[in-house]
Amino acid sequence: MSTTTVSLREQQHPMIRDLANRIEAVWHRYLDLSPYPLPEDLGYVEGRLEGEKLIIENRCYQTPQFRKLHLELARVGNSLDILHCVMFPRSNYALPMFGTDLVGGRGQISAAIVDLSPVSADGCLPPDYVSSLNSLPSVTFSQVRELPAWGDIFSEFCLFIRPANSDEELDFVLRVESFLEIHCQQAVSVSPVSGAVHEEVIAGQLNYCTKQQKNDKTRRVLEKAFGVDWASYYMTNVLFDIAE
Repeated sequence: MSTTTVSLREQQHPMIRDLANRIEAVWHRYLDLSPYPLPEDLGYVEGRLEGEKLIIENRCYQTPQFRKLHLELARVGNSLDILHCVMFPRSNYALPMFGTDLVGGRGQISAAIVDLSPVSADGCLPPDYVSSLNSLPSVTFSQVRELPAWGDIFSEFCLFIRPANSDEELDFVLRVESFLEIHCQQAVSVSPVSGAVHEEVIAGQLNYCTKQQKNDKTRRVLEKAFGVDWASYYMTNVLFDIAE
């Protein structure tokens, strides 16, 4: 673990630090990880946003089931903290897309989202996922946020909230951890697919990434800090890339 990653993580909001640590712990517990060949100049990136220093740190792995596991931490001065995580299954595994994001500023997390997004043509999660997710203990949050217009990629289990206090922050982190454990357990138990199912998975992943690239808030931040061309490159080659 590099000292830069430790220093950034330790400076970020405690909820982001806790979730980042839990995500990596679950990955190491369930999956056979190896390094993912992210371009060296994109592992650690610095820029300026409205006079403040912007730092982006990316950590990526791959496994037999997942083409890329991506955990991004970012910070703008002392005013904005971000965690972004997506797990990209290999296209011959009919697995949903796990994604979670935290956005906070000045000590308050303003947005927290997690989902296991289906890639099947019918827009439904596999039955084993539905059964496992339905068996989780119920949890309620006082401030539920509205999904963006392009949010039809998300499942019925998607959580998008603004945590009201430290108890809700912990409840959300624990729910993300549960989603992640279910996902990893399912991933190591299924077999590769082929033929029409394989093509369906490719189409579902393409739709997911195309919709996510419409996130104007992320794009605007990157454009202000690094320019339009770099922002487009980063959105399509790092955050939501289609490699197969």
